[in-house]
Amino acid sequence: MRDTFPLLVKTDFPAIKRGKLETLQANLGYRCNQSCFHCHVAASPKRTEEMSWETMVSLLEFSRRKGISVIDLTGGAPEMNPHFRRLVREARALGLRVIDRCNLTILSEPGYESLADFIAEQRVEITASLPCYLEENVDAQRGDGSFQGSLDGLRKLNALGYGLPGSGLILNLVYNPLGASLPPDQGKLETAYKAQLSARYGIVFNQLFALANMPIQRFGSQLLSRNEFHDYMNLLRGAYQPANLDGVMCRSLISVSWQGYVFDCDFNQMLGLPLGGAAATPIHLSDLLDLDLNDRPIRVADHCYGCTAGQGSSCGGAFVPEKTDSHASSQTVNNIQEPQHA
Repeated sequence: MRDTFPLLVKTDFPAIKRGKLETLQANLGYRCNQSCFHCHVAASPKRTEEMSWETMVSLLEFSRRKGISVIDLTGGAPEMNPHFRRLVREARALGLRVIDRCNLTILSEPGYESLADFIAEQRVEITASLPCYLEENVDAQRGDGSFQGSLDGLRKLNALGYGLPGSGLILNLVYNPLGASLPPDQGKLETAYKAQLSARYGIVFNQLFALANMPIQRFGSQLLSRNEFHDYMNLLRGAYQPANLDGVMCRSLISVSWQGYVFDCDFNQMLGLPLGGAAATPIHLSDLLDLDLNDRPIRVADHCYGCTAGQGSSCGGAFVPEKTDSHASSQTVNNIQEPQHA
């Protein structure tokens, strides 16, 4: 796999600082039951890295000491970490809002049959990847059979109340483009997703988050191999919106690796870029308990243009989606009908 780090580290991206720290995003490991084309972590079933319980104790202690309100669990498939359920229980007992970044297919894997029931019992918020409502497109991006596996997961979650009005069980979906393009308008795409998933499969959900693909790890390597890297970076730079700087996730979030080291965001973690304003090497979470991270500089590189291009992109989706209308919505549906192949 070709590394894009040398092409990203030198940048003219504006200097930014962190505001109030609210979210701790923790990567519980790189093991996953899938190997998705767009994955910026390069997760797969062959990866073995996973967070220990000792590191999770540091997560919980940091959250308690620093007044963290959200713990955002990612991977890989975070649910494949053997301590996932214990961590969720402990975090909920502290009153934390817990987000599980779920690939949906894990809910039907052997050994995980009770996972959906556990998540619902703990009232965990689900943010689930579903890059299209068309089977051909999803399988092209995530592997054969992944769309049907995703539908099975969505049906399990809907049956438990997820995505239903008034249930309080939040089910959000995530869209990523298949290739080197920016995502379409989030509001219009959400309307299309809701209409198509309801009509075709009876599936409901709360919100759709449209995320840009980051030119790092597996996706970045694909861009290099296809000689598309520089064109994609020019696209991101050309679509840069200064107003999006206020909404980037790193202003209220820090990212913790499976080993317990801290970074300004998940993407910086994958590039090995240490916390801004800190030492030249990554710092462990346990060493930050007495350090105030508010108003500290955030380390930036050229991939940061991916979060500020167009409508903006973060773990919570776009920043400034346009107002949805029925005509634009049907145009979005028409534009996404033809399968796109990698």
